[in-house]
Amino acid sequence: MFISSRLIVAASAIALLAGCASPNPYDNQGQASTGMSKTAKYGGLGALAGAVAGAAIDHNNRGKGALIGAAVAGLGAAGYGYYADKQEAALRASMANTGVEVKREGDNITLVMPGNITFATDSASIAPSFYQPLNALAGSLKQYNQNQINIVGYTDSTGALQHNIDLSQRRAQSVATYLTSQGVNPSTVNVKGAGPNNPIASNADVNGRAQNRRVEITLAPLPGANYQQQGQVQQYP
Repeated sequence: MFISSRLIVAASAIALLAGCASPNPYDNQGQASTGMSKTAKYGGLGALAGAVAGAAIDHNNRGKGALIGAAVAGLGAAGYGYYADKQEAALRASMANTGVEVKREGDNITLVMPGNITFATDSASIAPSFYQPLNALAGSLKQYNQNQINIVGYTDSTGALQHNIDLSQRRAQSVATYLTSQGVNPSTVNVKGAGPNNPIASNADVNGRAQNRRVEITLAPLPGANYQQQGQVQQYP
């Protein structure tokens, strides 16, 4: 199968224009732009894949098939990029000065919640300082409700392994229980206790162990969600 370079350029342009037509969610957020928004990037990649698939489907007119495939796939990918961009920007604003770190890795948004604000030592009861970021997160998850929510608890390496795994599981469950009590859809929530696995710092010193005692909440695309529709809501022309 052969698709000319002109068709690829045209197909990619369709989705890139769709992406570029959306405002950059980082504008006026105090963050430097890298030149291409994630919306445009996802749209362009989706267009390329869609062009190939479209050409394969329409054997009689590969050019037409490529352009149609690019338009459909590009808009869907740009829709998710737009959705995730807006959600990430809202989370960064709501988590400012709470001690919670917001990270973006590809399709996923991860919130790293350190031990100094989450739980007391050897406890799975939510600390008073943890309620503010959890309430902010619950509000965001009700507004942006098309996510798979993966909650993972971690500990440092001090103490027995099984105790740490159990403790981290109970802490993750405490977070899930609180979020669902605030109206977050429980069917989208997954919980796991990882104990001392996947440390982000050395367990050889106090500061490193404090960093490893954390809860991470990762927001991922929800299977079956219509991000194309979500990404074109009227309030963000």
